Amino acid sequence: MSTHVEKDQVSGHETTGHEWDGIKELNTPLPSWWVYVFWATIVWSVGYWVVYPSWPTATSYLTGMFETTNRTQLHETMANVAAERAPYMERLAALDLDEIVNDSELLNFSMAGGKAVFAENCAPCHGTGGSGNPGFPSLQDDDWLWGGSLETINETLHVGIRWDANDDTRFNDMPAFGRDEILERDGINDVVQYVLSFNGRETDKAAAARGMEVFADNCASCHGEDAKGVQELGAPNLTDAIWLYGGDAAAITETVTNSRGGVMPAWGGRLDEETIKMLTVYVHSLGGGQ
Repeated sequence: MSTHVEKDQVSGHETTGHEWDGIKELNTPLPSWWVYVFWATIVWSVGYWVVYPSWPTATSYLTGMFETTNRTQLHETMANVAAERAPYMERLAALDLDEIVNDSELLNFSMAGGKAVFAENCAPCHGTGGSGNPGFPSLQDDDWLWGGSLETINETLHVGIRWDANDDTRFNDMPAFGRDEILERDGINDVVQYVLSFNGRETDKAAAARGMEVFADNCASCHGEDAKGVQELGAPNLTDAIWLYGGDAAAITETVTNSRGGVMPAWGGRLDEETIKMLTVYVHSLGGGQ
């Protein structure tokens, strides 16, 4: 076997012995700085395994000399935050809602905490800042199905809406006038035309006139004779321009035909009382609180 080592005449580096089309491959060594860094990373990794939790064992893992993990650090951080918040939470527990909003320091604390709780639990349905989504009401206007005072908002948060797991949940049930064959198609069209006329929109006047009687017989008991809604029943005002599921003829026809029934969780028991108070104060402040 030949031990002859061929070197490139230009670079002085050895070749690998591979050649293709007259081009020889050089066996160029790695730069020294790269080799040093490579060995340094190996030494660092060994040190890391010794100091911090690393390799699993048969029943546990190597805990490391520091015996610390991201989980323990998180628990320590959360405990420190809880300790800082404790005096405020105690005051929240002791005061009623009116007293909270009249205490500037506690109001600022509640607004900050309520905003965070809202973003985590409520914004997926009600939108960022309570702007609302189709089928989920805006909390920025003053059109409240069940009332927008501090007390009623707090109650709604506690019991939810149509939340079967809570016996005290807010509940109303609009009939499906078409699906359940309470009204014929012509009667539905007439009452839709009548509802459209509340906003001064162009309608079939003859149908709207017939729809007045249909409304009085079937709808006024919940929505009121003036169609301005009844908060005790959660029945919406039909005379303004705020529509949860759409206010054009097609959307109203769908509502009358098949009914609507959104659901909101009951947060009582899922959030502590102090957190619900903060959330109440924040929601009330969004612009539509009464």
